[in-house]
Parts: sequence; structure tokens; C-alpha cells
Amino acid sequence: MPRPFPISVSTLWRYPVKSMMGEELNASVITPSGVLGDRSFALIDKETGKVVSAKNPKKWPDFFAFRAAYASPPRAASLPPVWITLPSGEIIRSDEPDVDVGLSLALSRAVTLASSAPQKPSIEQYWPENEGKADEVSQEAVAGDAPVGTFFDYATLHILTTGTIDRLHSLYPLGRFEVRRFRPNIVIDTAGEDGFVENDWVGKIIRIGDEVRLRVTDPCPRCVMPTLAQGDLPKDLGILHKGIVHNKVHVPFAGKSLPSIGVYAKVISTGTVRRRDSVEIEH
Repeated sequence: MPRPFPISVSTLWRYPVKSMMGEELNASVITPSGVLGDRSFALIDKETGKVVSAKNPKKWPDFFAFRAAYASPPRAASLPPVWITLPSGEIIRSDEPDVDVGLSLALSRAVTLASSAPQKPSIEQYWPENEGKADEVSQEAVAGDAPVGTFFDYATLHILTTGTIDRLHSLYPLGRFEVRRFRPNIVIDTAGEDGFVENDWVGKIIRIGDEVRLRVTDPCPRCVMPTLAQGDLPKDLGILHKGIVHNKVHVPFAGKSLPSIGVYAKVISTGTVRRRDSVEIEH
């Protein structure tokens, strides 16, 4: 049965600094590396050399209280500095000479702001179900299917649908399932169709507007991050254990079934994506 309305782009998101809160956009250029300016910076833990990630909230408990936004609209040839708002409300800029000092003081741990990843970058990931065990925190590689030197967890684009958000609401009505919990780049309005719609898009091509084409590569497996508090959203492990867990699907790059929300995609054709642009799934 055809949808009453075509599916379209609902919102766009960019995260200038990995794992910090980012920016909701009306439009963005999509480059070979995804949304222009996305995850262009990250913090590096000076003691371990690892990329700082909210995936280990035991070490970085307030990281979602940091917010990053570009000082001016980014251009492909040259990215502008980033304003970083600290939990205290103080704002520092990425090109200030003492930016590392300010970030280290705010985190109570020595860090440096980097624009390229170290060799063989990795992050620490906390698993609440393994609390107190030897494997409570695992070491995970960065940029598995993304260009070397970037800070993406796996791929350059993450896509989510309104249908998935609606299904999660129905599974766990007490949970606040909002897009920002899942940190997507592109949210697609499925025009009233609910369910884990994007599961069926793996291996297919998404056409957005007149220019952009994306190949969906894998489901996006989920960890503790969507359960963490951010802004007025409370910490809620039920987000994972009563909602996300109901969408356990095979993840090719992991070689097993995992609780997943949204999908990863690779850019085939670049261009500009805007809110309300039409979306077509090519079979």
C-alpha cells in the first residue's frame, strides 16, 4: 500500500567535536566524508593516547554537558574554529592557545584537542551489563569503514528514521526517545510508517534530492550512550533494555546479531541536503 506522503529529510545534525553535543541544521553539504565539518575534532587523553568518548561514562561522566558549534558556517576548503561551551557555561574557542588547559580543567583530566586521529586510534567502551567484571570496559577501534585519520566510530554517515523513534516509543512508553539520544546525521521522515524501517535498507541506495546518493552498509549497533543524561533528558537504562534491545539484527562488520538503531551509510554522490528534500530508496 503506497504511503500517503513521500518520505523526506526531517532534520540534519553535525557534531564538530566527537562525543560532544552538536548542531541541528537546516541544510548541509554532504562530502565524501559525510556532513561537512562532522567529527572534525576530538579530544585525546594525554595519559592513554585514546580518543575521548562518552562511550565510557565512568571516566568521562559529564561529556554530554559539553557543546560544540562552528564559529561560522564551514566551507570545504577551510573549516572555521569551533566554540566549545563547557558545563560551567564558559565558552572557549578551538584556536585559543590555552584551549587544552581549559578543557583539561573542566574534565579534571589532561586532554588535548586534535584535528586528526593518532595512529591506530581507539576508544574505551563501557558495558553496564559487565559491571565489576574484567571486561567492563573494552577497547574499540575507531573509523573502521571511514577514512584513516578521522574520528568516526565506524562509518561517515548515520541515518535514523522517525518510524524507528515511533516504534521505540510504543515499546517503552515511559522512555523519552528523542533524536538527540542517538546522534544521527540525517533523520528521515517515513510519513507515518512506523517500525524499524531502515533495517530493510541495508545494501540499498538512498537518493536524497537531486544530487546526493548514499549506500547503506550496516545497521548501527548500540551501546550505553543513548541511555545517558543530556540536557533535560534523564539517564535511563530502559532506553536500551526495554527499547533498543527489541531490534536485534545481524551486523555484517561485527559478524553477529546486536541491538541496533539506525544504519550506517557511505557517500556515493555528493551535494547539498536540505530539510524536506525528497528521499527515494532504490531497490
